[in-house]
Amino acid sequence: MRHCKHRYQLGVKKEHREALMANLAAALFIHNRIKTTLPKAKALRPFAEKVITLAKKAAQTDDKVKKLHYFRLALSKVRNEEAVAILFTKRAQEFLNRNGGYTRIYKLAIPRIGDGAEMALIELIAANDEGYKKAPKKAAPKAKKAKEEAPVEEAAPAEQPAA
Repeated sequence: MRHCKHRYQLGVKKEHREALMANLAAALFIHNRIKTTLPKAKALRPFAEKVITLAKKAAQTDDKVKKLHYFRLALSKVRNEEAVAILFTKRAQEFLNRNGGYTRIYKLAIPRIGDGAEMALIELIAANDEGYKKAPKKAAPKAKKAKEEAPVEEAAPAEQPAA
């Protein structure tokens, strides 16, 4: 079945899209951060993270044959030997302690001048970056009824007649 096969087509043919992703990923691995359009950045994220996972697997194994296999798989996707070599030798060690989430996308507020396309920065996340912390939730205020029903001073009990 062909369900969910139409993600990130970018309005181009398959061959063009593969070449585009390879070039963007190579630039990302060499420069650590690139500026591109938002749809291209969103399409690049899963592509780049799969290649980084290959580099991470190669760094974790001691078998030279498997290392070469992972290198060739990455090279078949990225098509830039310099970028793949940088990824496998320098950058892979940074990601060994991370379980996914190797890239981050920042939306830029200013659109591109020529066509008004939304722009974004995509970058590799540093190894020691823990990301954003969620602010602790504030304690919910007590119900308003509780405030309205403030403790009322009790009137002194009426004297009961002695029987």
